[in-house]
Amino acid sequence: MTIIIAEVGVNHNGDVNLAIELIDAAKKCGADIVKFQTFNSSDLVNQSAKKADYQVKNTKSKESQLNMLQSLELSFDKFFTLSEYCKKLNIEFLSTAFDFDSLDFIVNKLNVNRLKIPSGELTNLPFVLKHAQTGLDLIVSTGMANLAEIEVALSVIAYGYTAHKNSIPCRNEFDRAYSSVEGQAALREKVTLLHCTTEYPAPVHEINLNAINTLRQSFKTAVGYSDHSKGVTIPTAAVALGAKIIEKHLTLDVNMDGPDHKASLEPCEFTNMVEGIREIERAMGNGIKQPFPSEIKNKIAARKSLIAKLPIKVGESFSQENITTMRPGSGMSPAFYWDVLKKKSSKSYQPGDLIDE
Repeated sequence: MTIIIAEVGVNHNGDVNLAIELIDAAKKCGADIVKFQTFNSSDLVNQSAKKADYQVKNTKSKESQLNMLQSLELSFDKFFTLSEYCKKLNIEFLSTAFDFDSLDFIVNKLNVNRLKIPSGELTNLPFVLKHAQTGLDLIVSTGMANLAEIEVALSVIAYGYTAHKNSIPCRNEFDRAYSSVEGQAALREKVTLLHCTTEYPAPVHEINLNAINTLRQSFKTAVGYSDHSKGVTIPTAAVALGAKIIEKHLTLDVNMDGPDHKASLEPCEFTNMVEGIREIERAMGNGIKQPFPSEIKNKIAARKSLIAKLPIKVGESFSQENITTMRPGSGMSPAFYWDVLKKKSSKSYQPGDLIDE
């Protein structure tokens, strides 16, 4: 069953009460997980860091990235509140960490079940390693990355899962872990790679959903999709391609101020997406090509039988001129047409009679 993550991210706009409303919405929409972002702004960006173009456009402000993030930051105490509220509603709490202190907090204080490495941190290998060393399952987003960068990150993750405590991290050790049976087994068991296009909203012609198959074939891990497109069509299609996790931003109002609201779904649309995904799951089936009970009852009405086209006497040879195929399908299958042509009739037939030989 596809895991559906309602990505609140920073759509709470720094307001814990709005965050609680979004948890309520995620639960009502049918999401399995509601995810936030935990960070210390001063540890995440420096004073000179500029906002991404989409952030400038969506916030309609040219403030620094640091100032923007400071307005969106929630304290650790607030995350205790959100985590406990999720437990009360029986929806899994998850938060992406963007710095080492935040990672330590969500692992050792909030006791999350799994971790998410965001696209922007994929090449931050010391941080990637710290995630793997927790031993938790990892969701690894791959926006902006090529296969080589993903493979390097996976080699670090394989090392983090399998290395002895006194081992010294280095490229050779990463490669050894990645090439080992133990390392590959850990990756297949514990890692899900998310295809992603890091733009908000992402243009349809740059979604490249077929990359989901590329990731699966290249790395043999579970795969999923982190969506930044508008609407519900693309994440639903990703499930048909085998995505085991779908992550989609949730907001109460796409017109709110903030960097990610424009690439988010409001609750009604999010609900439609969840329902569409569950319907796709039911439709995917087991892949065995065989008729279902609802089809079998239609065979007689839809298929054809061998039928006498002209009067046929006992002992007369069947020919292309005196037999044909017509509905219903309750007589001899047309699959025996050529076998019948080799025979002589054992009885007489009138036009329209089912051939019974």
